[in-house]
Amino acid sequence: MVDIGFTAATSPCVRPSRHITEKDEAPERGIVQQLLGLGRLKPYLWPKGNIGFKIRSFLALLLTIAGQFVIVGSPFLLGAAIDATEIAQDSLQTQLSVLIIILVLGYGGLRLLATMFSEGREYIFAPVAQSAQRAVATQTFAHMHRLSLRYHLEKRTGRLTRIIERGVKSIDFLFRFLLFNIGPTFLQLGIVGVAFAAAYDWRFAAVAIVIVVAYVAFTVVTTEWRLKFRRDMNRQDNEAAAKAVDSLLNYETVKYFSAEDFETRRYDGAMAGYMKAAIRSRTSLSTVNIGQSFLMNLGLILVVLLAVDGILGSDDLTIGDITAVTLVLMQLYRPLNILGFAYREIKQALTDLENMFSLMDRRPEIEDEEGASELASVTGRVEFEDVHFHYDPEREILKGIDFTVEPGQTVAIVGPTGAGKSTLSRILFRFYDIASGTVRVDGQDLKMLTQSSVRRALGIVPQDTVLFNDTIGYNIGYAKPGASQAEIEQAAKDAQVHDFISGLPNGYDTVVGERGLKLSGGEKQRVAIARTLLKNPAILILDEATSALDSATERDIQAALDRIATNRTTLVIAHRLTTIIGADQILVLDDGHIRERGTHEELLQNDGLYAHLWAQQENEGSV
Repeated sequence: MVDIGFTAATSPCVRPSRHITEKDEAPERGIVQQLLGLGRLKPYLWPKGNIGFKIRSFLALLLTIAGQFVIVGSPFLLGAAIDATEIAQDSLQTQLSVLIIILVLGYGGLRLLATMFSEGREYIFAPVAQSAQRAVATQTFAHMHRLSLRYHLEKRTGRLTRIIERGVKSIDFLFRFLLFNIGPTFLQLGIVGVAFAAAYDWRFAAVAIVIVVAYVAFTVVTTEWRLKFRRDMNRQDNEAAAKAVDSLLNYETVKYFSAEDFETRRYDGAMAGYMKAAIRSRTSLSTVNIGQSFLMNLGLILVVLLAVDGILGSDDLTIGDITAVTLVLMQLYRPLNILGFAYREIKQALTDLENMFSLMDRRPEIEDEEGASELASVTGRVEFEDVHFHYDPEREILKGIDFTVEPGQTVAIVGPTGAGKSTLSRILFRFYDIASGTVRVDGQDLKMLTQSSVRRALGIVPQDTVLFNDTIGYNIGYAKPGASQAEIEQAAKDAQVHDFISGLPNGYDTVVGERGLKLSGGEKQRVAIARTLLKNPAILILDEATSALDSATERDIQAALDRIATNRTTLVIAHRLTTIIGADQILVLDDGHIRERGTHEELLQNDGLYAHLWAQQENEGSV
């Protein structure tokens, strides 16, 4: 009854961005407006150039229509069989006539045919429906990867996946209920009205139509009325679950303060609220069911009374006609039994679909400029010219940054925490656009280059390494799809991790677990280094690349990184100053400005901020 679960942790946000106001969820709209929005599914159901799918959709619609005529027609054959039997009985015929046998077989045959039409429709339409779900899911997934880093840092990943999952599932639900359940029911009502008016009397058609319309109106109104009880029940359920999870996560604190009884009472209070809401929801459902049953039975009673009146009044109506009209109405009522459920679920499915489409309508913050060119034959020259940048307009991070990295040079960036060091790498990858200034690669403005070509030229070993929940070999080879095992192993050797991997029971087939949690921080870092080395980028960024390693391992890997950095443009963001002593240039970043620049020896001689950081780390023994 109460789902006690743990919510996935949200991705850490690098900086708050209060100017982002868009929502993932579509605004609340009426069901008519939502139904009109289904037009967005047309390209998936009726895809351009795909004649096969168009034929399948047309045949499924044709079978649906034909099936409704067959369903309505079958009871009339049974009624005729009953009348033929009565006539045979009155004439003292002791054997079944051929006509009766044909009519009974026809009744059974039509019911079987209706089932075959229904299942045939599913058989024909299933590839179209599944293809539509696949196309929508794939397009949404691809769109998520096109959205900018800021969006993903500020949104809950679990929430995004639920929006996509519910949106895709809603397509199948809407197909089944709107196209093959509710829609055909109203088509059947029209057929019944015409059949009753033609075969009997307009009053039969009027009763059937009025009762069904009243039934639908009553169901919609009462379902809307019940929704507030359902929402309250869900809210109370969530409240009880939240209290339970909060208490269990803080188990030790509860024990410290001997608060077991207090927590139990608090949880019981939440469950009491859920109980009251659940009772209201269930009793309101009973009220709806009683009203629906009243309308259904009222319709049956009225048509039977009309038929009886026709028989007694010599209107050429028969006992078989009573059977026929009763069966027709019961068949018409059968899909209406779930109308309340269907209405509620259809409305929710339409909302889920809208939320997914709302997500797809979100424009990426960073987009390629029209006519953007590909970055090719990269030499590796990087320029930052008077670069200003902020995550939040009220707090500027970079304040006029100027520096140049020549091809093959190693430039290190150091400074206090929060100075904006890692921001430089994100700007270079163009995860964010700068407020003013210019960033160039090989003399070309970063904004006039395609994002994909720039990122192909860059390689990074981040401070916080996250691996896929797959094998070590997969994670290293991710940098170069189709890489051979020999290439993967060579990259691992260069990263000083090959021996460790070879010593594992499954070697390179070892699964690293969610986010690589089965490996230690140092092991993950070395796998990340191997992955970047396999990519063999023209421009290498090392963002605290050895921060998770012990001193001995750091020395080994630093030697490998130094070899790899030879004749390659390298940007090193460092905390441990000993790792950047040999850099061609060191930039000291503080409060968004470059306070100092020079080689290690020059900066020590200046006795400025860098010399102070060096002395501080020497005293702490972390240099």
